[in-house]
Amino acid sequence: MLVSSRGQALFLSTPNGANWFRDLRDLGNDPLNQDWESFHFTTADNPLIPDEELHDIQRVTAEHVWKTEYEAQFDTGHGAVFRKIHQAVNPPLCPDPQPDHAYVAGIDWGRNNDYTAIAVLDAADGQMVALERFNQTGWDLQRSRLKAIVDRWRPLTVWAEANSIGEPNIDALLREGLPIRPFLTTAKSKPPLIEAFALAIERGQVRLLNDPVLLAELKNYQLERLPGGSWRYGAPPGGHDDTVIAAALAWRATQYAGLPLVFA
Repeated sequence: MLVSSRGQALFLSTPNGANWFRDLRDLGNDPLNQDWESFHFTTADNPLIPDEELHDIQRVTAEHVWKTEYEAQFDTGHGAVFRKIHQAVNPPLCPDPQPDHAYVAGIDWGRNNDYTAIAVLDAADGQMVALERFNQTGWDLQRSRLKAIVDRWRPLTVWAEANSIGEPNIDALLREGLPIRPFLTTAKSKPPLIEAFALAIERGQVRLLNDPVLLAELKNYQLERLPGGSWRYGAPPGGHDDTVIAAALAWRATQYAGLPLVFA
């Protein structure tokens, strides 16, 4: 249609990785392609949006979302969700529970192909103090292992994924008096969970154990931009994200612990 009419077309989009839209952008940046022209505008270029509003948004937005959605950058690390992972590694000074500290925990259930992961954080400073991961284990034994962790660390609360197999396990643990709270993972609830954890790592608010499985899962964790504009978070095909979800749930628990957060 454009050839026959010698018409023009205007392509508008938020950057979404190394896709066709970036190819068109590159054509417009090439001075030898006289038929193409590229334009780049950030949210800050909009005169109707006050600077203080953008400052407030950036303060509570993960870096990968900020760069794409507000700075209109084609992130060369597209798909990477967690940044500054290795800077966040900081083993606890004491591996044992401290009587004057309060702890919280998160658990992601699995059995055969997936793993059950349990993460424990210090509720005051975000220090990860324990991480367990196992599979090929029956539900009774899994609940017993969780109860052993609760007996050791005495967490104020345990946030547990409630999807499918999680719900009956949570019901059984509630009957036994464990301080467990359900978290139903949906397309709506998962992005805020992951983005809050990613932002906490970027800000140095979480101190991670030097666990190779955890660090690898964080490094490989991906996001995918859906046609409707939302994000889909998850492990790459064939990968696992059990420790990521458990740690993210534990971080969420710190927000509901009712304690002031203190970061060095």
